This record gives sequence, C-alpha cells and structure tokens, in this order.
Amino acid sequence: MTIPRGPENVTPAWLGSVLGVGVSRVDVTPIGTGQTGATYRVAATYEAEQSDVPTSFAVKLSAQDDAVRERVALGYRSEVEFYSQIADKMRIPVPRAYHTEISDDGADVVLLLADMAPAVQGDQIAGCSPAEARLAVEALAGLHGPSWCDPQWMDLSAIVMPKPGDDDAAKGLGEVSRMAADIVIDRLGAKIAPQDQETLVAAMSSVTPWLMAEPKRYALMHGDYRLDNMLFDPDRTRVTVVDWQTVGIGLPGRDLAYFTGTSLEPAVRSDIERDLVERYHRSLLEFDVADYDLETCWSDYRLGAVQVPLLVALGTAFASTTERGDDMMMAMLSRGCQMIRELETLELISSYPSP
Repeated sequence: MTIPRGPENVTPAWLGSVLGVGVSRVDVTPIGTGQTGATYRVAATYEAEQSDVPTSFAVKLSAQDDAVRERVALGYRSEVEFYSQIADKMRIPVPRAYHTEISDDGADVVLLLADMAPAVQGDQIAGCSPAEARLAVEALAGLHGPSWCDPQWMDLSAIVMPKPGDDDAAKGLGEVSRMAADIVIDRLGAKIAPQDQETLVAAMSSVTPWLMAEPKRYALMHGDYRLDNMLFDPDRTRVTVVDWQTVGIGLPGRDLAYFTGTSLEPAVRSDIERDLVERYHRSLLEFDVADYDLETCWSDYRLGAVQVPLLVALGTAFASTTERGDDMMMAMLSRGCQMIRELETLELISSYPSP
C-alpha cells in the first residue's frame, strides 16, 4: 500500500517514488475545508534541480474520519476514474494529475494534482459575479461538448447518478429523494420559507419523471457544478474546475441550471440567465454538437433546475454537516426553489408523458 493515510505519510520518500525523482524535503499544509476529503499543499525540495516537475502540488486524500471514508468510497472512485480515464479527452479546465491511486475497497485514495495558486475558491454563500458566471458556463461546454451523446461513457464504473434509460434506478432515486425532503424539512424546516418547503416537496416528488424526461440527450456531467468547486485566477480570466466525486451521465442542462441556480443571487440570475444559456450554447456548438437549437437548450436548462434541490436534499439529509455547511445548503435551496418557480420547471416536467 503506497497511499498516504494522512498528511504525516506524505513524505519525501513517497513523493519521490511517485514522481520518479529524488526529494529531500516536503512541507505539508492544509488547504480547503472539504467534508468528504482532506486536501493539502505540498511544497517540495528536490535533491537536484528539476525542470519538468513543479515545486508545489495539491494532494487530496481520503477523509480522516473512517465513517466518512467508507460512505463516500464511490465518490473517490469517481474522481480517480475522471482524472485517469476522462480528463485528457475533455476540454474543461482542470488541474493536471501527476498521480492517482485508490485501494480495492475505495476507502483510501490519493490524488497528486497541480497547485493552482494563486487561484482562489469561489464563495458559495456570497455568490459570483456575472463575469465569473460567464467563465463557468463557457468552461462547462468543454465537458459536455466532447462527450455529447457518446455511448462509450456509459461503461464507466463509478457513475453516481442513474444513467439515462435506467428506469429502475430513476424510480429508486425518486423514493430516496422524497425521503430526503422529509428529513430536511424535519431538521431545518424553521430555516426554510413555507413556499420553498412546498417547492422542495413537489420537486422531490417529480424526480422520477424528471430523470426519464429526455433520455436520448445526454453527456458527461460534473454533477456538483458550483462555486465551491471552482478556482478563479485573480484577474478573473480563467476558471479551473475541481472536485470530481459526483461524475454522472445525464441531461447536460442539469449542470448548467445547477450552476446558475446555486451560484448566483436570484435577481442577478434572472437578469443574465438568457445570456448565459446563449453563451453556453455557442460554446457547445464549437464541439460539433449537431441538431441542438437554442430553444431546446433553454428548455433543457429549465428542466435541469431540479438538480438544485435534489443535491441539496441528498447532501443535507445523508451527509455530515457543519454550521457553514447548513448555511450554504439553505442559501442554495432558497435560490434553487425560486428558480424552479420562475422558470415553471415543475409545469414543464408535467408536460411530458407519465412514465
């Protein structure tokens, strides 16, 4: 086993073994506040001058809590699969992976990634600017376009969400989603406006027909495409997308709507979302996506808005939480429920034939 269990195991010998160079010293410091993993910055001093490897890396390890590690093992597999099999075939900007390794049971993992400093993480609670949103939606096309309706990705082993056409899985997630909505309202109902509670319950009751609505149009999805999973260069000319533990295959508009619905204040979102969808659509067409007009893209975007309360409900009901985590989830839920009402997403779902 060569996977570091904790930061104390990220030694000069370990780093040198995976890079194939002599390392005399490492300085390991924590970065980020991930709840399902632990990330560190590793500054390396080499025994001899190196021209082809950097002096600083980001190392992502399993969560230090054993119960969390076992619960999110599928997410670890998903992220390793992304960096080892998918990333090089996409055009979405991600950190370079220098080494990935995972145990047979999926509970121990290490990702040695490029350090993107001085890029800074987006602020999920505060929301992003229109300029940052434009970067994010154009970058997203670099994931969806190269994988558009390509059946080879159906064979991935670590897909988190139900695949298109898997009706049994869609029904199963529908049942879990309704349960999650009840848990969230029971636990945090005092923080949720009555109209948002109503929208949450209605949306989670629509998950099964929602998943079945457009099975023939699909692409690889990030699954949790929001500000906390983005790093912006200081001049806001580039975004890098991280945290690939929720890779899925499904209607691409779900990623797009999830981003705008969680990462923009509602007034800003409603003012610029048409422009953002048009930018995304133009960027998508650069990857030779055919027979996909702007109005269909807009309809998919409206449909995709259920991704917001779905992930918020599942995350709040079944994952460990913190005070900041609850505040973040409540902000995302409020934004997403308002988006669903304004875009008449539930009415759109009901216009499809019953499954």
